[in-house]
Amino acid sequence: MAQYGRGVSDDAPTDAPVWTPDILPGFERRTLELGPDFEGEVVATLVRRAPGAARRDVPDAGVDVLYAHGWTDYFFQTHLAEFWESLGVRFFALDLRKYGRSLRDHQTPGFILDLKTYDEDVEAALAVLGHGPQPTTDRRLVLMGHSTGGLILSLWTAYHPGRIAGLVLNSPWLEFQTRQMGRRMLEPGVRAQAALAPRSHLINVDLGYYARTISSRLEGEWDVDPRFRPDEGWRATPAWLAAIFSGHERVARGLGIEAPVLVLLSAHSISPVRWSEAMRRTDTVLDVVGIARRVPDLGSIVTIARIDGALHDVTLSTPEVRDVVWRETARWFHGYVGVRPAARPEPEPAWLTRLREWFTGRGTSPAPRLRRS
Repeated sequence: MAQYGRGVSDDAPTDAPVWTPDILPGFERRTLELGPDFEGEVVATLVRRAPGAARRDVPDAGVDVLYAHGWTDYFFQTHLAEFWESLGVRFFALDLRKYGRSLRDHQTPGFILDLKTYDEDVEAALAVLGHGPQPTTDRRLVLMGHSTGGLILSLWTAYHPGRIAGLVLNSPWLEFQTRQMGRRMLEPGVRAQAALAPRSHLINVDLGYYARTISSRLEGEWDVDPRFRPDEGWRATPAWLAAIFSGHERVARGLGIEAPVLVLLSAHSISPVRWSEAMRRTDTVLDVVGIARRVPDLGSIVTIARIDGALHDVTLSTPEVRDVVWRETARWFHGYVGVRPAARPEPEPAWLTRLREWFTGRGTSPAPRLRRS
């Protein structure tokens, strides 16, 4: 096995049939060929419920959801798919380039120079769903992103207005942990290092505490594949962090998203310096206060749900906390997305308006003459 558990080429050849069985039972995946970069071949991977395993007891809501994961992550949250399917929604997940199912042996994990590069990944997935720039479906589209995926999809939505019906953000990385002042102090040094040695490694601050709270191999509930999500993450590169800083600055200037947005966020965060039992009920990755202050910068219709006891990925929290996540998400969905807006009625003909006004005494024009046929 290559370093970081890379190399999924043995079970995900790029010349495979369109949809193949996935590593998750009851799911299948499709490799999306992308343009190569300086490291070579690049792909993304789309995951969906296998048609034979899809629910048939829920009316179709006419909505598709596309989910994007966070840093050092991949899609494994089958219960998230089950939640959306319980609302009659078709669920799809995207493993971005150089993550999870899409990571290849010749690539630097998660490496990117510009977050806008992910537009190609998102567009490739949406083209398969029929939601390209020239849509081939009348289904509505909701995007859902976790952490870095939330930042990526927020930026994509701002750059592509009118394409989606709603945006759900699960602990989105909208601001750096040291907030704006700390980010701006760090940025010059990071950008200088990115220019000189873009793929060098920064100090790894992940001590594995978050993995301890979620992985069933440790003390958590979830089956997390360490090939795709190492317990202590990857060592970030300065070029990647510089791209993240640019994304944070763009959010700080305001994104102007017109579609309704739901932000799901833990009520508390804690610095992962040393282990504490409180880490089982808090966000140990991001500064939730700094993130919450950035939420109004997203757009004009933004709902924020601060959830007590939630982890960084709020959907991986304890069952009673997850119930709150599902309830708030369903309430937002039914309020903003689930019911298709009523079509505007066609304006009545002028002659009918004049006739109605004449009969009610509100018009000043003479009654229209009706021609007999």
